[in-house]
Amino acid sequence: MSNLEEQPLISHLLELRTRVTRMVIAILVLLVVFFPFGNDIYIFVAAPLMDVMPEGTSMIATQVASPFLTPFKLALVTAVFVAMPYLLHQLWSFIAPGLYQHEKRLAVPLLASSILLFYAGAAFAYFVVFPLVFAFLTSVAPEGVAVATDITAYLDFVLTLFFAFGISFEVPIATILLVLAGMTTPDKLAQKRPFVVVGAFIIGMLLTPPDVISQTLLALPIWLLFEVGIFFSRLLKRKPKASEEEKSIGGALTTTGAAAASGSSEAKQEVYEGEYEDDDDEYRPLTDEEMEAELDAMDDDEDDESEEGDDKDDEAEPTELETVDGEEKPFEVPTDFVPDAVDNKLEWIMTMREEGRLREARKLLYEVLAEGNETQKKVARNILDQFDT
Repeated sequence: MSNLEEQPLISHLLELRTRVTRMVIAILVLLVVFFPFGNDIYIFVAAPLMDVMPEGTSMIATQVASPFLTPFKLALVTAVFVAMPYLLHQLWSFIAPGLYQHEKRLAVPLLASSILLFYAGAAFAYFVVFPLVFAFLTSVAPEGVAVATDITAYLDFVLTLFFAFGISFEVPIATILLVLAGMTTPDKLAQKRPFVVVGAFIIGMLLTPPDVISQTLLALPIWLLFEVGIFFSRLLKRKPKASEEEKSIGGALTTTGAAAASGSSEAKQEVYEGEYEDDDDEYRPLTDEEMEAELDAMDDDEDDESEEGDDKDDEAEPTELETVDGEEKPFEVPTDFVPDAVDNKLEWIMTMREEGRLREARKLLYEVLAEGNETQKKVARNILDQFDT
C-alpha cells in the first residue's frame, strides 16, 4: 500500500471528521448561493408539467409552509447535486491511502464515470421521460377533473425519478465491478441476459409511475447499459491476464529462485517491487539500437573477463581429477551445463524472443530483475515493455 505505516484509530477518525466537515461546508455554501434562486429553479424543474397542463390551470400549494419549504428543499437538493464531484473527491481522499497502485488506477476512471452516468441519467429523465410521462398523465384525466398538482407532491415525484434514472445509469459500473471482483464473468452475464431484461422491466415498474411509457423508458436504458457493461468488462478482463501471469511467475521465482541467489525471497521481492516502481519517474524506454549497444557492451565486458580468466588458468593449478572405475580422469563439464550468469540469461532471452518462447523469456526476465545490476535490470525492463506493447 502507499501508506505503509499504520496510523492509530484516532488519526483516521480525525481525518474523517475533517473530510465530513469540508463536505458539509461545501453544501452549505452552495445552499446559500442557490436559495435566493429557489423559485426560479422550481419553475425550471416544473416546466415539463406546466407545458402540458390544460389552459387555465396551475400548480397549487395545499400546505401553509409549502411555498417556502418546497423551494428551500429544492435548493438543498440542488446544492448536493452540484457538489457531488467535490463530495466524492473528499471521500476518495480518505480512502485512497489504503489502496494499492493498481486499485487507484482502476478506481479513478470508475469514480469519474459513475458521476457522469448519474448526471446523464438525471438529464435523460428531465429531457426525455418527463415530457412524455406528463403529457400522458394529463391527457387521461377524466372529464370535469381539473389537473392542479401540489408543488410538494410534484417535487417528491420528480426527485424520485431523478434518483431512479441516475442509479439505473450506473449499471455499467456495477457490471464491471462484479467482473473485476471475480464474482462473475462476462460470459455468465451474457447467458443471464433474459433474466436481466425481465428484471429491468420489474425495476421500471417499481420506480416509475403506473404507466407503460415511463416503465419502458427506464427498462430499455438499463438493458442497453447492461450490454455496455459487458462489453467494457470484456476489455478490462483481457488486460489483467498478462499481469496476473507475470505475478504468478514472479511469485514462483521469488520463492524458488531466491534460494540460489544472495538474500531471501522477501529481499528479492523488495528489489523488484521497490526499485522497479521507484525508478518509473526517471526511466525512459530504450530503442532497439540502444538495447543492442547495451548487449554488445556486455559481450565485450564478458570477453575481457574471459581473457583474464584464461591468463589466470595458465598459471593455475592442474585440472581437478575425478575417479571413474578406479582411474583418475580430468573432470569434464557436462554439455547441458547452464551457467548462472545474468549476461547469459539476457542472451537466452533475446534468443527466446526471436523463437517466440515469450513465457520462458518472461521467467528469465524476472530472474534478471531480481539478480542483475542496474544496467541489466534496465535492459530487462525494456524487454518487458516490448512484450507488453
